[in-house]
Amino acid sequence: QVQVVESGGGLVQAGGSLRLSCTYSGSTFRYYAVGWFRQPPGKEREGVSSISWGGATTYYADSVKGRFTISRDKGKNTVYLQMDSLKPEDTAMYYCAAGLTVGLDAREYKYWGQGTQVTVSS
Repeated sequence: QVQVVESGGGLVQAGGSLRLSCTYSGSTFRYYAVGWFRQPPGKEREGVSSISWGGATTYYADSVKGRFTISRDKGKNTVYLQMDSLKPEDTAMYYCAAGLTVGLDAREYKYWGQGTQVTVSS
């Protein structure tokens, strides 16, 4: 059984930073790519960033390039999303997910966490 748990969300002022963590467990999880997705209020879910199981390949949505950084600590079974220069439009529920193919298409991801709320005030 694969489990995914997000943490690190909260309320921050525009221009501030947050670091989200995605902790995962499961015997075969180390072979999975991990992606971060978000769903703003009243909008559809969108891909934010993803990282391959080895960490060599990463993807970012255009809206977060240069501001967000994804990384993976395999020893701690954790993937991080460092979010800097946050904007009010980054406000959303952020979800972590695991899948066999790295990318920003949510349909490729099988295991999902419950989400962590990020709110950026202006």
